[in-house]
Amino acid sequence: MLLRSVYSRKVSCGLANSEKRKAALKFIVCLGIVSLFADMTYEGAHSIIGPYLKDLGATAFQVALIAGIGEMLAASLRFFSGRFADRSHAYWTITFCGYAMNVVAIPALAWAHNWQTAAVLIILERTGKALRGPARDVLLSGATQEVGHGWGFGLHSIMDQTGAVIGPLLMVAAVARSHNFGPPFFWLAFPAVGTLLALTTARLVNPAQAKPAKPQGPQVLPKVFWAYAFAAGLLAFGFVDFPLLSFHFQSEEFSTPVEIPLLYAGAMGINGLTALLFGRMYDKFGLNTLVLGIFISALTLPLGFLGGPAGAIAAVACWATGLGAQDACLRSGIATVVSMNKRGGAFGAFNGIYGVMWFLGSLCMGVLYSRSLTALVVLGVVMQLGAAGMFFQLRRVLKPQA
Repeated sequence: MLLRSVYSRKVSCGLANSEKRKAALKFIVCLGIVSLFADMTYEGAHSIIGPYLKDLGATAFQVALIAGIGEMLAASLRFFSGRFADRSHAYWTITFCGYAMNVVAIPALAWAHNWQTAAVLIILERTGKALRGPARDVLLSGATQEVGHGWGFGLHSIMDQTGAVIGPLLMVAAVARSHNFGPPFFWLAFPAVGTLLALTTARLVNPAQAKPAKPQGPQVLPKVFWAYAFAAGLLAFGFVDFPLLSFHFQSEEFSTPVEIPLLYAGAMGINGLTALLFGRMYDKFGLNTLVLGIFISALTLPLGFLGGPAGAIAAVACWATGLGAQDACLRSGIATVVSMNKRGGAFGAFNGIYGVMWFLGSLCMGVLYSRSLTALVVLGVVMQLGAAGMFFQLRRVLKPQA
């Protein structure tokens, strides 16, 4: 009788875990569809922003500056939105507000008549991303905890990168039809609205997903988290923006205006596939997986800026692979080392450091572009290899925290 009772409890526990896993996968897919539409919108826009700003009269330095400020805000403002999310527990409300800003900012680029107006709209869209990022990642991390953080974030990433492929392909068709970079932005209003509809569905399907317990005592992040965030900051400093790459490709006539969003679409496809692969590898090999991805992404700079037309294609592939490794591994590392009720603040602080360093790196690369491409390449490669060394050192001490 005792054995039968123990066996029954084990079966019940197994069934409960199976149901939890199914519910978690369902929620990850729901948020993946949200990100699919969102990425169609802003990655579609991102694919032509470099040449669009060039057509509006912006210089290489101004393109790098705008991209850098946008990414800095997209990341650094998460420090505040993450802390607010943890304190208010208004994860869904914050996520909705952040995605809603896409609906306004991206289509409005169609009517920007100078690069200054376009810059304001680009920064507004990036601000929306900063607002929603930590809250959405907390919701998502609650589900990935049931299926493996690397696999869960990788699955989510491949879905949002599917949208990141479709968006630029939509821009290929739009640019080919209008022979202009401005009007295609209006086409992106449709996936922007689709994002909000999909998010509403996700909210209805999983109304109680990922509600962390209210914090007890001071919310102190572990020391290893700060070392991890600094290593990611070095990586961000040395990681080149696609708008600067595409600006270079157009200036050197490596690509036609229609081919640039096509290249970006291919990059996003590689990004999604490698994110899923690196996510699986992260669950098995930990931070060694991210180190491998950094070595690949470091090749982007010499290939893209010194390698000619053939090198440009290889550079985009390396850039996308490195981005895929970051998408799968960086958030997984935070979810591994920080407990659930601190993750909003952790994601926010991490992205704050990442964003400031990205901005500084973009600024330096924008200055160096017109002075010495070799110096630009050396700077980026050295910073990325420095980050790889730090992550390699952290691989043994990055352990789950209660």
